[in-house]
Amino acid sequence: MVATLPQIIGKINPLLYAENGKELLKEYGSSENIPTEKVVPKPLATHTLVYDSSAETLEPIYFFILDLMNDFGLAPQKYIDNFSSSPGSGHFGELGQRATIMQQQAAKLMGDVNTVLRSVLNIIYDLKEFRIRLQSYDDLKSENKESAILSLKQIWMDKVDIIKGNSSIKAMALGQVGFATLIDAFLAVRDLKEVDKLDLNDRVKRILRPRVHEFYVWLEQSESELRKRYELEKTYLKSQVNSLKLYSRWAKPYLRVAQELESKEIGREAALVKTFNTIVLELTLLGKTEIDVEAAALQGDIPRELKKIKIKRNYNSCVLVEFMFRGIPQRMGGQQAHYTFGGRAEVTFMPYALNDDELKKIDEVLEKSDISDVLKLVQGATTDSLDQLNDEINFFLEEKSQEEKKVKSKDSSNPFFALIGKYSEKEPKKAEKKEEGEEKKEPVIIRPDTFIEKTQIRAFAAYKALGTTFELFDVYKKAHDMPSYT
Repeated sequence: MVATLPQIIGKINPLLYAENGKELLKEYGSSENIPTEKVVPKPLATHTLVYDSSAETLEPIYFFILDLMNDFGLAPQKYIDNFSSSPGSGHFGELGQRATIMQQQAAKLMGDVNTVLRSVLNIIYDLKEFRIRLQSYDDLKSENKESAILSLKQIWMDKVDIIKGNSSIKAMALGQVGFATLIDAFLAVRDLKEVDKLDLNDRVKRILRPRVHEFYVWLEQSESELRKRYELEKTYLKSQVNSLKLYSRWAKPYLRVAQELESKEIGREAALVKTFNTIVLELTLLGKTEIDVEAAALQGDIPRELKKIKIKRNYNSCVLVEFMFRGIPQRMGGQQAHYTFGGRAEVTFMPYALNDDELKKIDEVLEKSDISDVLKLVQGATTDSLDQLNDEINFFLEEKSQEEKKVKSKDSSNPFFALIGKYSEKEPKKAEKKEEGEEKKEPVIIRPDTFIEKTQIRAFAAYKALGTTFELFDVYKKAHDMPSYT
């Protein structure tokens, strides 16, 4: 079952906003280890109103309060949006069909994601093999020239000459009498002139001479062809990585919609009877107003001395509004099925005083909760997989070609280049942005309140939140002339 937002706030700050906060901290040691579902919420205050009318729809209640919060400058955000329909209702069947269509489309796209991901893995392995082969060609121009020539001769005998079958060097040396020295002679000679200098019979030299010529022709042509193939594979890798990201982006909306169309498990909710035509909706809005410490000090709401103190984090007076709707879906006419909902609405207004760290922590806890489990599946299939291969992918995609390396190897250490904004590779600009996906989110750490924050700023934010919350509640109650409230 998905935790409520008051429970999440109570988990983040159990001493202030959890009825059983001290017991939970004693049992679990820290707020991070507290199970959210065990928190008993304790807001600063609670105001509840009830509106029951099966003839009128529930949407006006929600939008009236939403607009009212905007008028108060709270800029509300929706945090919880769940529903559960009775299995026997028409609403359950209609949304089930829509969810199935979204799931089928998402499954098709996820199949494409897996296909492209396998292709990316195969390309990376091919590029690694190409790079090992090209290393031997690069060593020809270094001190390891002798070792490189021997390595390439082995490759030529195993990959090229072996095609000749019984007339290949290895087959003749190992299977025919009189050619036992053929492999050693081939590995020993450096060019055609050295063949005549070897102390071998003419029969072996006649076989060796064309093979040495073929090897050096292959050596010259194979390098250029292998480098071309290597560059083409890198281009193909870039194309496949972009396709993988594109398919992932296409799949996420379908998975998100399919998840939102799922009926949530509410447990033993007495209002949901299997054969009844009933729906239960849960909505939570959270609006906040940032506390201007300097303005509050000038107005005398807090000590004037605090206007000169720099506050490292902002405090907010927050209003949390919970909607619990129990309605009867009524199907409207038309080609597509649309429903209106009349029934009982229970709206609860709760004030809180929260700092920016606590608000960020709310987002973090929600991301780790069951709300985003489905989206984590596609993220695990694409983003996480790419993150694990990120170093290897970036290595090949950012690798310079041979011509670019030659240009870069020229001396470009002119100190006056810095005047026009040019920097060397070894000293990149500090303002240069990191590659996308390189920076990982660090867990939010909530620092304890200082004495001034606790006794002055948070206290003032709580006072403002209490007044705003009651005013919202009172305005709505008077506007609708509602006698049923607490």
